[in-house]
Amino acid sequence: MEEPELTDKEFAKFSDLIYQLTGIVINEGKRQLVLSRLTKRLRLHKITSFSEYYDLVTNSRDSEEQSAFINSITTNKTDFFREPHHFDFIAKELVPSLVQSARRGERAPKLRVWHAGCSTGEEPYTLGVTLSEALAAHPDWNWRQLASDIDTNVLAHAERGVYEESRTDTIAPSLLRKYFLRGVGEREGHYKVRRELQEHLTFRQVNLLDPAWPMKADTKFDIIFCRNVVIYFDKPTQKRLFERFAARLAPGGLLFIGHSESLLGISDAFDACGQTIYRLSGSASTLEKAA
Repeated sequence: MEEPELTDKEFAKFSDLIYQLTGIVINEGKRQLVLSRLTKRLRLHKITSFSEYYDLVTNSRDSEEQSAFINSITTNKTDFFREPHHFDFIAKELVPSLVQSARRGERAPKLRVWHAGCSTGEEPYTLGVTLSEALAAHPDWNWRQLASDIDTNVLAHAERGVYEESRTDTIAPSLLRKYFLRGVGEREGHYKVRRELQEHLTFRQVNLLDPAWPMKADTKFDIIFCRNVVIYFDKPTQKRLFERFAARLAPGGLLFIGHSESLLGISDAFDACGQTIYRLSGSASTLEKAA
């Protein structure tokens, strides 16, 4: 079958749809990506034109295909211990400060973290390893992580917690042995996250653009990771998102963003702490002191 052509009008319609559904801005430079990924969807459905596929995606009765459309367009790039300075800060500065504060009765021995855009799970598992090590001598601490993504495929991968050996190169051998099971037989060449690490995690599909997020209205997080996500959004979307993050952080809570991202000119709800770590402005807390 001859490959269909993606016309300028069709590309514009898909770009608008992607923006409406996800907030992701698709410019002309991404045209080839859209073409190659959507062509696979056309082949699957035996559809001969992109206009016909657009009608399928926008048909409200086929929500599964809309999800598949989003999954095909979103880009997911992540690694274990990516931007390691964030995890060093948490282990060496934040956790010791929190522990001392809890001993003085200034806070409960608990920590709540949201990974907004967790991709295939390397980030939340990296933090899980970091917190397990840093809090090893403090078994009374209760810490939980919410890991979310809009892409249901990568979310399922993250929840399984199985990775090819080549993906684990950035994990120290001692930590790999301690927190991962090495596959044998059919699973040879793969590692699976141990259950005791997964028990701290909840995975959930969340579209950051949805007007209401699927969590209790009074839920507050001590830490929000949203790294290398907002680079795909325009500035108005970024502004709205960071306002909502600020409302979801506990007093003095911390926001971690990607190395190529900045809140400069985007949000005044946070104070910069260096190394793309930001603290919620306006109230003191142990988290604030640590930063």
